[in-house]
Amino acid sequence: MSDKTVFDLFAWSAARYRDRPFLHAPTETVSIYGVGRADYTYGEAAAAIATLQEQYAAGGVGPGIRVGLALENRLSFFLHFLAINALGGSIQPINLTMSQEELRFQLEHSEASFVVSVEQRLADLASASPCPVYAESCLDGLQGVASNSLCSDTPHSREAAILYTSGTTGRPKGCVLSNEYFRAIGNLYTGLGGYCVFEPGVERILTPLPVTHMNALACSFMAVMQTGACLIQLDRFHPRSWWATVRESRATIVHYLGVMPAMLLNAPECEADDFSKQIKFAFGAGCDPRHHARFEKRFGVRLIEAWAMTETGAGAWVTAANEPRHVGKRCFGKAPEGLEWKLVDEEGRAVAGDAPGELLVRRAGENPCEYFFTEYFKDEKSTEEAWTDGWFHTGDVVRVDEDGHFYFVDRRKNVIRRSGENIAAIEVESVLMRHPRVANCVVVPVPDEIRGDEVAALVIADVEADEDLAQSIFDFAMDNLVYFKAPAFVAFVDSIPMTASEKVKRGEVKFIARRLVESKSAFQFGHLKKPRGAS
Repeated sequence: MSDKTVFDLFAWSAARYRDRPFLHAPTETVSIYGVGRADYTYGEAAAAIATLQEQYAAGGVGPGIRVGLALENRLSFFLHFLAINALGGSIQPINLTMSQEELRFQLEHSEASFVVSVEQRLADLASASPCPVYAESCLDGLQGVASNSLCSDTPHSREAAILYTSGTTGRPKGCVLSNEYFRAIGNLYTGLGGYCVFEPGVERILTPLPVTHMNALACSFMAVMQTGACLIQLDRFHPRSWWATVRESRATIVHYLGVMPAMLLNAPECEADDFSKQIKFAFGAGCDPRHHARFEKRFGVRLIEAWAMTETGAGAWVTAANEPRHVGKRCFGKAPEGLEWKLVDEEGRAVAGDAPGELLVRRAGENPCEYFFTEYFKDEKSTEEAWTDGWFHTGDVVRVDEDGHFYFVDRRKNVIRRSGENIAAIEVESVLMRHPRVANCVVVPVPDEIRGDEVAALVIADVEADEDLAQSIFDFAMDNLVYFKAPAFVAFVDSIPMTASEKVKRGEVKFIARRLVESKSAFQFGHLKKPRGAS
């Protein structure tokens, strides 16, 4: 098998599984999108990719060129990805629910040569984009539009994609991901063993997760090509029709986020709940401990909890694929061979015994960064800070038991984890501070039964505060941020707890926010948090 690019892996699989299913969109997803094919075999995909290659080559796509893909979760996204990768180019997956400001920032920052979009969003993207925007159905007009030249190297280390992820310092950072990064994830995931066994040419992997995230872009997609499997890509997670879609699609493996088990357990029980004969395992992260055992018992599906980050890729990936899995305790397995780790306190000192500490990771051997992200694009300082003292600082607080099992405890970094989305509190704060009536504010997570965390804003206003002002602040956030980052709760306070060095006491603020939400002293807007265009 070739060990160079993502497309090389596809070509290898297509030669061996030509007539096997490669991509599938369930009936509901096809209906929602309204257009597009529902199925591709490996051979049919190869032919479609060859046509796209010709069109992109005419547009100047080659090594060092980055192309924005605003194609939602459509099957065509994967074809475009492979065509661009075959030419040596890189992709920037674009979340179409972002605000105009967020779209403009990412496209300007990424230096994408052009964007390929669904027809329905051409006008919105064109008004936000500093580069040309083309409909995916009109790529014959791509004559020589690609002009940027990013750094390119040997095929395996060449950039394959850039993913924007929320950090702790405001604006999202662009994680540069190489072909080697993607290939390593495919090798690791399909080689986990234990409960995670892939039978070549047989598996059907279903995911509702967005292609703008590492899980769908790398984990499920690379596993499919690594084993000649079929990828079943949903537009998004639909709780009411989930199990019907699982049955219809004949999925054997499913991917999940922690929010999903909670929502599925809310449905009335029925005799058809047992999927133990169809689903080998479900792969994901963040299942609420209260729901883990209940879900497995009711539906007959093992929830295999894992830990990784966009930045760590396969370089630092831990999975509870073997017993004991310590179900319901936030356990995500034991460190695999080749991973070095340590836990430190806030002063950088090693913690003792089973005390919790921030998880620091690196690869063993001469290359501690192997299989990690390449860098934060145009942000050398943040890249260096993440790798302080030769260790990647995850910002996640965990503990380790005497047998070496990891347990998630909390996040040290100022990030809110809502329904699988990482939200930088400081980014939301910086937007709210632009509201003319906000004198100061702080944004923190509050517990949510379904989503894990929800966003809460404590605001000091420069006028008398009331519900109308709270609504105005929420609307302002919705206009300037992707919907999931907007505060579901807005509470007005007279002061914000600060340290002697004028830093926010976030632990104390979290307690205050939780108390205000529980006592219904905060204005609630969670029911209004919907993607643009959603009814």
